[in-house]
Amino acid sequence: MKLKHVELIKIVAMDLDGTLTQHKQPLDEAQKKVLIKLSSKYKLLMVGAGQVTRIFNQLEHFPIDIIGNYGLQYGTYNTQTKSIDIVRDLQFPIDKDSIEERVTYLREKFGYTDYIGENVEFHPSGCVTFPLLGTKAKLEDKLAFDPNRAKRRKLYNAVVAAFSEYTVFVGGSSSFDMAPMPYNKYYALDIYCKENNLKHENIVYIGDDYGLGGNDASVYKSDFPYLTIDDYKDFREIVRPLL
Repeated sequence: MKLKHVELIKIVAMDLDGTLTQHKQPLDEAQKKVLIKLSSKYKLLMVGAGQVTRIFNQLEHFPIDIIGNYGLQYGTYNTQTKSIDIVRDLQFPIDKDSIEERVTYLREKFGYTDYIGENVEFHPSGCVTFPLLGTKAKLEDKLAFDPNRAKRRKLYNAVVAAFSEYTVFVGGSSSFDMAPMPYNKYYALDIYCKENNLKHENIVYIGDDYGLGGNDASVYKSDFPYLTIDDYKDFREIVRPLL
């Protein structure tokens, strides 16, 4: 926890999966009530790894601005239409042949040649997913594969070395996610501050994925105030100092 000057906080920014909800599950009523309380004192901002629209749907259209794809997308809540307006949607080119070649090399080196579906998942944004079990693996197999991320953290440095033009994350339940450099959640929040005339001390971030390769780690290791959370069911207690 890094929260010394609550009086300076204007924005409460947060992760979604593992922080507010179970992985890819809808926002429940108890969490909505906490968010409504927070929104009476602060502006709320979601900072996600996925696309803005997917996050908005998972939140069941809760009124909140959303940074998606590590800052490549940004959407603002429209109070009139009660929908999300995409105001930034950057897309980077992907050298698919090179990515496929490097992923195949890593699979052969570490013994992940038995997979279901595609070798790699390419996203319109320019982000890439390296699914160790393949793109068509069963959900129960993915959830059981690496619950404590120990398997992927052993490979993390090798994946980082192979993809130097990307920021690499230990993503989801069985994958590595990659965003074009320099995009990550810290970079996204820094852009947000510049666009809205804010200082880092004006934003507190709440996230669960702050370990090695975690997509919240760039913020956790920075000068942004940060509240750590390890179980989304503890969200109410974690934000109590803000209320």
